[in-house]
Amino acid sequence: MKPLAEMAAEVLTTADGREKTALSRKYAAEWFEARKEGHDVVIGAANPPLQPARPEKPDLLSPRDVPRRRPGSRPGQIALLHAVAHIELNAVDLHWDLIARFTDVKFPMGFYDDWVKAADEESKHFNLMCDCLEELGSFYGELPAHAGMWRAAEDTVDDLMGRLAVVPMVLEARGLDVTPGMIEIFKKAKLDNVIAALEVIYAEEVGHVAYGSKWFHFLCGRHDLDPKEEFHGLVRKYFHGALKPPFNEEKRAEAGLPPDFYWPLADEIPAKTT
Repeated sequence: MKPLAEMAAEVLTTADGREKTALSRKYAAEWFEARKEGHDVVIGAANPPLQPARPEKPDLLSPRDVPRRRPGSRPGQIALLHAVAHIELNAVDLHWDLIARFTDVKFPMGFYDDWVKAADEESKHFNLMCDCLEELGSFYGELPAHAGMWRAAEDTVDDLMGRLAVVPMVLEARGLDVTPGMIEIFKKAKLDNVIAALEVIYAEEVGHVAYGSKWFHFLCGRHDLDPKEEFHGLVRKYFHGALKPPFNEEKRAEAGLPPDFYWPLADEIPAKTT
């Protein structure tokens, strides 16, 4: 079996979304089979690209230039699913990049188990969204997409704790806030396959946020840092803008994110009750 970092780099340099996620799932299966059988596994080292390979479509636009569509219409529903597919494809690369880019930091093997599992699940999520789009007569790449999705990776290219703070603990945690509302949109539209796919994503994303919190706290403990203060400092440094309530406090707590981590970074402060 190839060293894990080389597998990660190969996923990152595969452009087509379906091919990228097929390779991601293949390598994840190989990794977990080797771990289950007790084989020696090698993390190795790699030189991942600053930006992952991407298909020719979708066209990537500035967020302000991505057309907005009403989710109550079929075109709006397709646009929403397309946006989620784009997020999931970026998440596949974010998790493999985390594995490949920071091999100089020593971790227990559980760190790699967690992020390979997360990358595998994000690959599944991308394909679920592609299947839903195709059932509605569309496909990933038909619409333009957000060009800024990779910015967090570029900003934290040499800061592992910053990466953990911003990607799983901010961006993926945001998914826990907004996915229940998306599920309601598709319940009104009576699109059962979409609802089922989003419910899978919602359940599994809790684990990805939890992995971020777990390994962020691990590194804080290693370096004798206060996790809450360190998190606030890194998010203010790397995340562009305030966090946006309302927050899914129940699911965030389940993932190891208490309110005093994110409320101080919000653009609204909850009103005091009298």
